[in-house]
Amino acid sequence: MTVPKVAVDQWAEQVRAGNIRALSRAITAIENHAPEAEELLRRLFPYTGQAYLTGVTGAPGTGKSTLVDRLAAFHRKHQEQVGVIAVDPTSPYSGGAILGDRIRMQGHAGDAGTFIRSMATRGFLGGLAGATAEVALLLDAAGKKHVLIETVGVGQDEIDIVRLADCVIVVLVPGLGDDIQNMKAGLMEIGDIFVLNKADREGADRLEQQLLAMLSLAMPREGWQPPVIRTVATENQGIEGLAGAVKKFEKHFEASGERKRKHVDHWKKRLVELLESRLLERALGGAAGEARLTELAKEVAERKKDPFAAVNEILRRSGLGG
Repeated sequence: MTVPKVAVDQWAEQVRAGNIRALSRAITAIENHAPEAEELLRRLFPYTGQAYLTGVTGAPGTGKSTLVDRLAAFHRKHQEQVGVIAVDPTSPYSGGAILGDRIRMQGHAGDAGTFIRSMATRGFLGGLAGATAEVALLLDAAGKKHVLIETVGVGQDEIDIVRLADCVIVVLVPGLGDDIQNMKAGLMEIGDIFVLNKADREGADRLEQQLLAMLSLAMPREGWQPPVIRTVATENQGIEGLAGAVKKFEKHFEASGERKRKHVDHWKKRLVELLESRLLERALGGAAGEARLTELAKEVAERKKDPFAAVNEILRRSGLGG
């Protein structure tokens, strides 16, 4: 059922006012591709662009959730509105997130200044759920100054967060097998700040030395050399230093113009994705088009038709081809 225009306007105002129920409904609408979701985002888009997006990534078991929880608490202590997006693996039974934010971050329950949402990847690679960027826009429009995005923690596929977040924190811990291999798992190239969590464990000094040695070999990006911050998130140790490093990074990249360039690159990619989605929707034209696509795929698989001819047929049928 489509929500009337007036109702969408009211809904948008409720989201902007930080109404938790309105915000929750909006996120659900986006995740489920509800008809009114796009209009709601269009209404809210002019009020976005103020939040600072921090991505927290790393292998499972590094304590990302606890670190995000402590960062959120730090910002709330300074009276700053916080939104948390915790991206989790998808349940094979319900299709929802396996790990629950309410289990991991119960300390924020009842705090109107903190909004936490778990999202399932639903088959998307890259460590993020498909709707993460849109949910971040909603939290931005709702007045959240800081949006913390915890990725699913799948190793080398943690690349989408680089395009979305203003700052990427890579979390490592001592004792997860071969430290060198952990550091080579694609994460060294994407980190703006490296966190050595559970730094009270044996092997922390050695891992820090390895990290610093590897980082010294990399060329500084726009004059920024990623720091290594030691934390024990469970004891709330090092959190203030980490928040300070994020702030320093924010100022550096704002002054260099890198943040603006990154936002342009993000929206260029997003516009292409939207264009692809619209064109595909138009080309297929509903259930009949989907059925014909399956037929064509079968013909191609059986070598009765080549893939180029199949695509040209779809384009001709939709009026998009010559």
